[in-house]
Amino acid sequence: MALRKLDIKALDFIVEQMIETVDKSKDEIFRIGEQCRQEHDSLIAELKEIKEQVKQVIVEGDDLEIKARLARKRLSEVSKNFRAFSEKEVREVYENAHDLQTRHTINVQFEKQLRLRRDDLERRLLGLQETIDRAETLVSQITIISNYLVSDIKDIGEVLEDAKMKQDFGLRIIEAQEEERKRISREIHDGPAQLLANVLIRSDLAEKVHKEFGPEQSLLEIRSLKEMIRAALYEVRRIIYDLRPMVLDDLGLIPTLKRYLATVEEYSKVVKLNFVHIGEDKRLPSKYEVALFRLIQESVQNALKHSKASEITVKFERRKDSVSVIVKDNGIGFNPDEKKSGSFGLIGMNERIVILEGVLSIESSPATGTAIKMQIPLLD
Repeated sequence: MALRKLDIKALDFIVEQMIETVDKSKDEIFRIGEQCRQEHDSLIAELKEIKEQVKQVIVEGDDLEIKARLARKRLSEVSKNFRAFSEKEVREVYENAHDLQTRHTINVQFEKQLRLRRDDLERRLLGLQETIDRAETLVSQITIISNYLVSDIKDIGEVLEDAKMKQDFGLRIIEAQEEERKRISREIHDGPAQLLANVLIRSDLAEKVHKEFGPEQSLLEIRSLKEMIRAALYEVRRIIYDLRPMVLDDLGLIPTLKRYLATVEEYSKVVKLNFVHIGEDKRLPSKYEVALFRLIQESVQNALKHSKASEITVKFERRKDSVSVIVKDNGIGFNPDEKKSGSFGLIGMNERIVILEGVLSIESSPATGTAIKMQIPLLD
């Protein structure tokens, strides 16, 4: 027994050391990723500025080329009839032609330098983006490993006696949590975080505008800031709603779906969403309402992201002992046989359907749109 306790202590020590090493590695990779992200953002700003300079230099170059050509033509005319002009006039024509040609040559060289710098920045941005993507993937994978090492799945083990089932179940839970955190992180970064960063930049601009142009112009900037803050608040509320729509518990599935689709339609501004409800509007058990809402939400989001559709229709039919759902869009569609496997969204939908003992099918072809069909039995 003493030996067994000693072995357990030794194993605990080894696991603690592993966790500490894994966490240090994750922090280091995260730090590298953040540094790359900061450099990436800085280079994006520089690239934008250089592209504007290139446009300006090209316009100036075209203007100088025309002026230089006219000056050379004028110089040629003066040279042929130089006796008809005074020495001062000849000198002025020559100096003007020489000056324009010199400025045009300098302009061409400057444009070449800007283009080289632009190409170099674009190559560096590609490399940085690859590093950022690899860092995010590694951090996600290491987090999964770390969480799995520290997770206590003893209670689950009493239900899942088979060791392989226990391992798979624990990993899938952690992977799902990590993917959800990554999704939320990206939504916050791409939505409210970007908007608030722009608010900070524009607030500095408003101060400069007030000093240089007076209160009327600064008032316009302040109004623009209010719109940006309103957009950021809308994004935060949308993310909270996506996490867990509180009205689902209060009102039920059908009213929540109607409100969700109306919100999505308002947010997208370019896609029309229709909802068709057949059958009685009777509350379902909570597990069915949550699962069905997530399935429909994932289907709609997939259509918005990938289908380029102008119209999405959700048909919900409640029968006595089952529920039928069809989410159809009029987008570009795809060939299911050529579609790459491993899509996390489809995997998650399949897993929910399997848990509910239902059936999921996808009908699609290029240019005809996509229809996702779900048939779920209502079990006692």
